Amino acid sequence: MRTLKSQEPIYVIGHLNPDTDAICGAIGYADYLQRAENMNAVALRCGSVPGRVDWVLKQAGLEAPELITDVRTTAELIACKDVRAVSENDTFLSVYNAMKKSGLDSIPVISDKGDIKGILDFTQMMQLLMPQKVSGRNAVKKVLVSPQNVLKSLKGKSFGAPISITEEELMMFVGASELESTVTLIKEASECGTANKQIVICGDRIRLQKAAIVNKVRLIIVTGGYEVSEEHQQLAKEHGVMIITCDYDTAATVQLLRCSRIVKSALGAEFICVNATDPISEIKQQLSSVSQDVFPVVETGTKKFLGVFTQAELVSPPTTKLVLIDHNEYSQAVRGVEEAEVKIVLDHHRLGGNVVSREPIHFLNEPVGSSSTLVARKYRDSNTEITKGIAMCLCAGLISDTLNLTSPTTTDTDRRILKWLCEKAGIEADKFTQDFFASGSLMLKGSVEEIVHTDRKEFCERGKTISITQVEEVGLSNFDDRRAEIEEELNSLKKHKNYDVVLAAVTDVSTHLSMIVAVGDQRIIKELPYEHRSDGVIIAKGVVSRKKQIFPAVCDAIHRSSATVMDNA
Repeated sequence: MRTLKSQEPIYVIGHLNPDTDAICGAIGYADYLQRAENMNAVALRCGSVPGRVDWVLKQAGLEAPELITDVRTTAELIACKDVRAVSENDTFLSVYNAMKKSGLDSIPVISDKGDIKGILDFTQMMQLLMPQKVSGRNAVKKVLVSPQNVLKSLKGKSFGAPISITEEELMMFVGASELESTVTLIKEASECGTANKQIVICGDRIRLQKAAIVNKVRLIIVTGGYEVSEEHQQLAKEHGVMIITCDYDTAATVQLLRCSRIVKSALGAEFICVNATDPISEIKQQLSSVSQDVFPVVETGTKKFLGVFTQAELVSPPTTKLVLIDHNEYSQAVRGVEEAEVKIVLDHHRLGGNVVSREPIHFLNEPVGSSSTLVARKYRDSNTEITKGIAMCLCAGLISDTLNLTSPTTTDTDRRILKWLCEKAGIEADKFTQDFFASGSLMLKGSVEEIVHTDRKEFCERGKTISITQVEEVGLSNFDDRRAEIEEELNSLKKHKNYDVVLAAVTDVSTHLSMIVAVGDQRIIKELPYEHRSDGVIIAKGVVSRKKQIFPAVCDAIHRSSATVMDNA
């Protein structure tokens, strides 16, 4: 599933299984909206690029639109990507600073490789930082820190033994009591074998510093900006005692020391993260009942952190803005269109009746031969500059849908617009038509999947669901060789999608002859007003238009078959 990476532009997109008109029309209309309407418009496609379209784009010097298969609002689209995540090896002080900067009470924690490891919230952090109750003298408190992180938090200087980078559980001892009793406590700790687990915090109390050094405490922190004598520095080095000096007072030092604990040791095992491509409409209800406030968004299929969103952002998530071109029925549209905001519809087909909008929209639907005709007319009538490449692209859409003005869908508007486009593109219509249709034969080179699905549309009529594929060829010499596999693929499609009727029409654009393979409800198929061969192939002479000939014939067949059933009843 390919989803959007941004909701900023307005996206112009054709129908599923796009043909030349759908892709070229989208490219042209996006360019027109940029030039004439000053819109940030981007063309998309929701299917593969047919071989002939690829040829056209290369001739025109244009890139194919990006492939998107789902326009629903996803977790990635609402995620804030500027929120700073902290490393699992960062300290609580780093977490606190990140919280202040982001305005969030919860911060995602990631590994050095950028993978999500958990979430640390403010309340949880405060509980971990609260002094533990211990029996005995209340000056002694447990902390879990590395001396290296303490040095960073205090912005201090180190002396004596080399500063350890290992996180250890140590006993914090504040030397603020009467000197004799304080020294006595240090000696007792030494006799009990726990001095090497002590952090002694003191100011310029020289005797206390020396007592801590000779009794081999783990770390001494000298506060208030006081210096440590060279004699004590050397003595500490000989006894393996680390010394840190800092400018903070004792109270601030104690708090910063506690905040020197690294995040990794404080993370719980349970938290919810969301895949980038998860649609908000699917996860909204599930997440609303969770107590977690912030949800990390990760790259789908991995744990790579991308951003976060909050519970509040689930209430009214933003929607994607769409322009639908060459279709107006949801059954033919990109997945998620029901959740998007359709701003414009430009089409030349029948009205499907199920496109809805919150507000009035621009809706242009006219009985012309192609959507590219309508796009080109907008350029011409507004005197908007059109490049040679865009003009060639729209020529291809118009020529493809009208078979170079020979289809029964052709109007005088198509004729006038094609002449204008050819002048702008610097091409000759007949030569371009010949080269276009010769550029790629699905019947000769394509897989059966490409034959059936490259230009396929779905319709509904009187409760019946219909799929109609059209393949345009120059000559039908390969039809009989591939008929059986086409029929097999149509049967598979019918079973998978539960269609009532599935048709594939292979049309010879030079002789205006269509060979139709049809599976499904035989009562409907038998009512099609064409020649039926004994092998089931339907020969439709003079039939080239799915919109104006094939689909209306299927609709009539459905009506007649329904009437026959009622008469027999």
